[in-house]
Amino acid sequence: MDMKKLMKQMQQAQAAATRIQDELAEKTVEGTASGLVSVTMNGHGKVTALKIQPGALEGGDVEALEDLLMAALQDASSKADELQQEATRGLGIPGF
Repeated sequence: MDMKKLMKQMQQAQAAATRIQDELAEKTVEGTASGLVSVTMNGHGKVTALKIQPGALEGGDVEALEDLLMAALQDASSKADELQQEATRGLGIPGF
């Protein structure tokens, strides 16, 4: 393979990676726990919103609320990971 062809392939791969990163930043996923807590993340796994329903605060059980938050965060994170895997599947680009 000549150098020009290799450079062109590298540029195409870089452009594809940039496009994928931009698309992931625009997509959102939502994780929930018992309908009382929801967490929204973008495709990079960055939290963009958090909602807590009043029922989550009944009884003043802070530990239960913490558990709901963790479950919702894990749910959203798992969905963000799936988005990343779908976006890069078949491209053979390491590090995504």
